Amino acid sequence: MTVSLNHTIVSARDREKSALFLAELLGLPAPVMFGPFAVVQVGDTSIDFMDDDGKIASRHFAFLVSEAEFDAIFGRIKARGMKYWADPYHREPDRINNRDEGRGVYFEDPDGHNLEILTRPYGSGDA
Repeated sequence: MTVSLNHTIVSARDREKSALFLAELLGLPAPVMFGPFAVVQVGDTSIDFMDDDGKIASRHFAFLVSEAEFDAIFGRIKARGMKYWADPYHREPDRINNRDEGRGVYFEDPDGHNLEILTRPYGSGDA
């Protein structure tokens, strides 16, 4: 059996709002409710949002996308007037990066999770 990530649980102030945000921004099917979770299917893995009224620690999620998907997602980020950065530390605002001969950008979800889209896996470009 090949090991693969089936799902991960993500804390949110409003599970449905956070799941819908991610699904809409990435152009994915609408979230499905499953018990206490709002589930967003991302390829073979699901991101299961669960309500949490405590302090939410920011997590990072990177999504590998095609060039066309990058254009569509980045267009939605800009259309919503969202802040975005070229780096994970948010020191390079209003820019994208061109690591590994691709493109990448970071942005936050409603709970402050640090999200990233990139068109090339890390280490895949010329040095």
